[in-house]
Amino acid sequence: MGLLVDGVWQDDVSRTKDGHFVRPASKFRNWVTPDGSPGPTGDGGFAAEPGRYHLYVSLACPWAHRTVIFRKLKALESVISMSVVSPDMGRDGWTFDTASGSTGDALNGKAKLSEIYVLAEPRYTGRVSVPVLWDKQRKTIVNNESPEIIRMLNSAFDAFTNVHTDYYPRSLRAEIDRLNDLIYLNVNNGVYRAGFATSQAAYEDAFRNLFDTLDEMEQILSRQRYLAGGEITEADWRFFCTLIRFDAVYYSHFKCNWRHITEYPNLSNYVRDLYQVPGVAETVSLEQIKRHYYWSQKQVNPTGIVPVGPQLDFAAPHDRARFG
Repeated sequence: MGLLVDGVWQDDVSRTKDGHFVRPASKFRNWVTPDGSPGPTGDGGFAAEPGRYHLYVSLACPWAHRTVIFRKLKALESVISMSVVSPDMGRDGWTFDTASGSTGDALNGKAKLSEIYVLAEPRYTGRVSVPVLWDKQRKTIVNNESPEIIRMLNSAFDAFTNVHTDYYPRSLRAEIDRLNDLIYLNVNNGVYRAGFATSQAAYEDAFRNLFDTLDEMEQILSRQRYLAGGEITEADWRFFCTLIRFDAVYYSHFKCNWRHITEYPNLSNYVRDLYQVPGVAETVSLEQIKRHYYWSQKQVNPTGIVPVGPQLDFAAPHDRARFG
């Protein structure tokens, strides 16, 4: 894997400090808003319009998966177009290799995602990550921070869809933010902190925090159907994208092997509940998920062998309807 420095691709440098994995900050932080006014960060001028914006995503990446789910749930497929990169990440980073699972880049005709970043900013320095929200009109990247993109998809395009479900309702925002912070640190990013740790102490610290938080979420879900109560919120979808990958990847590949999610009665039923929300199953590709992690991350799995198992049935019945 690598990164761009002044618009030039080069080999990666260490992303650990004292053995701890450090996730770099995203660089593009503008917001699409209904009227084009500035959002919480960045500049204005990005008004919500049908056909103007494009998502670059990976079906393997949990951060990008969030945006694919929100695009599906909000019925925005005809409003926002989308390209999927290949799950195989080699020396050139994410690519549009159609022979290995990409849709190709029909919009800009590029071969690599790094070229999209350079198209937006010729001297860009930083990591080339998914998701990317691209503005076709201004030919630039609006945002590459997944929590912010899902907030835009949640509400900015409501004039162009008949689905007005709000996954960040004002009455629950404080609780959603609290859950997001806890789950991001210890679960969403926690599995990476365990898997990419380069010291025993760093690994064990991440491992303990991960499973302490999973235990806490198991207890919350013993009392209510979803994390913030009786309705699905963005906190659930952010959590789901890690849980759906856990037993297939993180348990073995990232050494997060205290328990499988299937060993948690409430978490396992909860994952199946969310998976069975209409449209969500279509966003899940365990084939691409496993291919990306096991084949691409040679620093963790040097052989690149992708395991055949495990057998997972997310379409099996769940018991969450008992909460109403």
